[in-house]
Amino acid sequence: MRGLKEALQVVAEATEVTFPLSSKESSSAAAAEAIGGGKYEGWLWECHGIWHSLFLIIPTALFLLYLAFQAKKSVSKLFNGRSHIIIAYYIFLWVVTLLNLLWCSLQAWECTSGKEVAWSILSLFTTSGMLFLEVSLMAFLLQGNYASGQEALTRTFGISGFIVGVDIFLKGLYTFGFGIPLFIDNNEESHRVKWGLWVVHRLLLTGVYGFIFCVYRSRWRERLPARPAFYNYITIMFFLNGLALFACALAANGAAFGLWLNEITTVCYHALYLPLLYVTFLADFFQEDDLNLENVYYSEMKDAGFFDADWE
Repeated sequence: MRGLKEALQVVAEATEVTFPLSSKESSSAAAAEAIGGGKYEGWLWECHGIWHSLFLIIPTALFLLYLAFQAKKSVSKLFNGRSHIIIAYYIFLWVVTLLNLLWCSLQAWECTSGKEVAWSILSLFTTSGMLFLEVSLMAFLLQGNYASGQEALTRTFGISGFIVGVDIFLKGLYTFGFGIPLFIDNNEESHRVKWGLWVVHRLLLTGVYGFIFCVYRSRWRERLPARPAFYNYITIMFFLNGLALFACALAANGAAFGLWLNEITTVCYHALYLPLLYVTFLADFFQEDDLNLENVYYSEMKDAGFFDADWE
């Protein structure tokens, strides 16, 4: 009898080892093995989840495809227009879009041990590239018109390069010098210094956008480009940065809602900012001929009330 019990126990153990998974689990494991042992599975939905990755990757990839399909026409228009500002901006837009797509596709690095430094470097250059485009456009707006030529190019990108250079230096110092994880949000402990730095960063951007927003609504609006598209851009960026500032302030005080809200604003920024920038600043240049473009600008200025004084 004792030998029979031992034999049954051995059979039961063998059965457990041979059939540890249900049919659904077995098919999932087989699928993971079929795509490379789960490597690509983790690449897509580990760390922040699959929807987070898809909301980042799909809009950025579609925008890059759009730029690629329009490249031949755009390059021809650039050479015919010979605007230093537009040519330089278009080149920077391509570089930053490629960087942003790489950043969106490698979200799993943020939660992967041993990839923290690589993720921080990638995040630093991606966010700095996007900030360069932001600051360049703001510097251009504050010049008051569609300035062109070498002098305007030097002035615009000189200001932007200096500001972004300081930003890169400070973020690099805090990240790699002081060990503050500016670009890693999955830590369980709260870094008050980190969120304090992001509060300052967002406060500066919100202040600049808020200033331009107020100028557009004041009697000094004639000093800014008379295009509703620019006003809409400033309005969107003012409220987005204000929301991000609020989220960082909440996160600095340990509120979980602040972390969630900051993640939402980050996804919106990386997924939608570059298309917004293109629509605001470059789309009309590439899609309209020169005479029609002048008529469009005149109509927009007239609708905005810039010629009301001529009728008084």
